[in-house]
Amino acid sequence: MTTIRVVLPPHVKMLADVHGEIEVDVPGKGPSINDVLDVLEDRYPPVRGTIRHHRRGERRPLMRFFACGEDLSYESLDTVLPNRVLEGSEALLIVGAIAGG
Repeated sequence: MTTIRVVLPPHVKMLADVHGEIEVDVPGKGPSINDVLDVLEDRYPPVRGTIRHHRRGERRPLMRFFACGEDLSYESLDTVLPNRVLEGSEALLIVGAIAGG
């Protein structure tokens, strides 16, 4: 198991009924964003479909992923998370983008 620190956007925190940063235990030594999302959705069923499409598994258009100062949003969701996230020194940030004009 690898413990991953995760920061959720406010509307997802509300659905999950959590406050602040959370930690999730993800199976395996080199988990991906998909692995983290699987655990999040199992642990907090109301968030299913809010971060990624519930049938297609794709990232929702206005959801972004950041870690270690890098935008991971357009990487494959199966890409292994950066080492600093795996070590626990950095969090995976899930951000709800704002659109409009």
